[in-house]
Amino acid sequence: MTATTPFPAVSPLRSVDADWNYERWMTLPDDGNRYEVIDGVLFVTTAPSFFHQWIVRQIALQLIAQIDQQGKGWTVWAPVGVRMPGCDPVQPDIVVVRREDRHIIHDRRINGVPALIVEVLSPSNPETDETIKRAAYARAGAPEYWIVRPASRDVILCTSPDLITGNFLQTTLIAADGTLASPTLPFSAPVAGFFAGSPDETV
Repeated sequence: MTATTPFPAVSPLRSVDADWNYERWMTLPDDGNRYEVIDGVLFVTTAPSFFHQWIVRQIALQLIAQIDQQGKGWTVWAPVGVRMPGCDPVQPDIVVVRREDRHIIHDRRINGVPALIVEVLSPSNPETDETIKRAAYARAGAPEYWIVRPASRDVILCTSPDLITGNFLQTTLIAADGTLASPTLPFSAPVAGFFAGSPDETV
């Protein structure tokens, strides 16, 4: 993307105004930052740590083995644009699109609600994933949302979105020694495997 307008006025994480949309987002520079628009507000995320990306890699590998390689759908990871109601666009760490929903993949983006959204918390902006995105994904009708927490080595599993209240009606904490069994996808894996083996475990 080529910048055609001045860089937006932002706090460390978000714009001071709430009139952002997809067209305005398209004018932003391709500078290595992650830019997302949620309810008209621009959110900016800088490059993640190695450990963050290791966790994304570990989860993606297991999803690919159980979803992609079984012909059930497609697993992709950031940067990839996802356009949903109220999220125009967002770039989740990982998304899974079911094979039967392949029609939402077009024009270089995912234009619709994926079957699964995964965010790995960063210490600099946990509120974005735990509160802001959680509410936005629920209002968009995302059927399943994982909040992966490196500091405690666990996962918050959110399902049954309520589009009116912006909340997930079912929330389960999967502990570090537990197994995450997806209620909407043919997937199951020990949570410990999401974090194991990294040469640098600094969050």
